[in-house]
Amino acid sequence: MKLLASGKVRELYEVDAEHLLLVASDRISAYDVVLPTPIPDKGAVLTALSVWWFERLAAVQPHHLVSASAGVPEEMRGRALLVRRLSMLPVECVARGYLAGSAVAEYAETASVCGVRLPTGLRAGDRLPEPIFTPATKAEAGAHDENLSFDRVVATVGGELAERLRERTLAIYGEAAAVADRKGILLADTKFEFGTRPDGVLVLGDEVLTPDSSRFWPADQWRPGGAQPSYDKQFVRDWLTDESGWDRRPPAPDLPDEVVTATRERYVRAYEQLTGLSFTSWPP
Repeated sequence: MKLLASGKVRELYEVDAEHLLLVASDRISAYDVVLPTPIPDKGAVLTALSVWWFERLAAVQPHHLVSASAGVPEEMRGRALLVRRLSMLPVECVARGYLAGSAVAEYAETASVCGVRLPTGLRAGDRLPEPIFTPATKAEAGAHDENLSFDRVVATVGGELAERLRERTLAIYGEAAAVADRKGILLADTKFEFGTRPDGVLVLGDEVLTPDSSRFWPADQWRPGGAQPSYDKQFVRDWLTDESGWDRRPPAPDLPDEVVTATRERYVRAYEQLTGLSFTSWPP
């Protein structure tokens, strides 16, 4: 198969005129840099959790997944998805239900996030009055995503499609957050990518609701007012920020064994707690 693109975490191969193969690696990135140390089984967790979510969201939003088995080369099974080819839109569609990540600093400066005004007095980790749409650019490898106002999304894709992206992003987030809540997990925020089919139908693409694209917080440990325990790569970010001495410029440092082990455990925990399945049973 022809390699079309190699990103921070995934490779994209051409299968035929209508289908692509999306392959997840064990690479992990932070602060827009791919780290030299892989996380064992990470690619498999991203794939397994994406499949689980795509199946549950099918009634809410059309998606690009065709199969995680048929059409997938045996040596890639468990970490590859056969997907429909889409015309991808140049906007990352982010939904936030809690104040976290880059939104904390932006809120501290402007009392808003991506132009969305928020109540005064919110703390890091607080639940927002209602989920908000905070889109971003799709940066090239090594570059930093830039938050966008809704007006800039309108200027990029047009008003009708921008409204549709906002509505769909918040609808999917609401559905997923309710599912996660029933499993004892708070979906603090997440990002989606959309594309269109040749007939113009809006389709959910890429991965979906994984520890790479989302912040998952254990509900029983939620304590607003600071950083939260999480089942995602925030653990790696925290080590890089607080302990490594790294200045966020390439090359990144190697991760210690204990950070690798703890990060793998968090990814697997997210999968198992959300799905109720044992990770050892993947691929089916």
